[in-house]
Amino acid sequence: MLPADLTGGASPQTAADLKVGADVLMTFKQRIDKLLSEFEDSAGSASKLGAQRVSRASLSGHGLDFHEADALFTQYQSVHEHITQLSKTLGLQIEAMGIATQGAQNGFDNLDDDQRRRFWEIQVETDRLYTESQEKKSGEGERKLSDAKKSTKGLQ
Repeated sequence: MLPADLTGGASPQTAADLKVGADVLMTFKQRIDKLLSEFEDSAGSASKLGAQRVSRASLSGHGLDFHEADALFTQYQSVHEHITQLSKTLGLQIEAMGIATQGAQNGFDNLDDDQRRRFWEIQVETDRLYTESQEKKSGEGERKLSDAKKSTKGLQ
């Protein structure tokens, strides 16, 4: 017979390790709320990162054919996009952790409807962001729909 840990149930030791007092969870939630607030006010927040942009012209001027500057700008845009996305995802995850901590403390059934809805909105948004990033990595996001007769799959 397999131990409870391997069958999906919690062993008595594991269950004891998971039990914490309400004061510990409340302290943890307060720390998460503080981190989220500090993060949103920092230069690393998604809104502030998104506003910090370098234009292509700032690298070599207007209308000049400077391939190295073009390559540098392309890389800059890619890195900027990834950092902005990471910042947004981090903020969402911190917010979700705060809601989950409150749910663990008071019981998930005792969360108000707005908190439950927000928790699931965050889940949907992070899943969407993850799917988009995976599609970009695999190149699937670049394929376009086609209604050409020669295509049997509908994709080019």
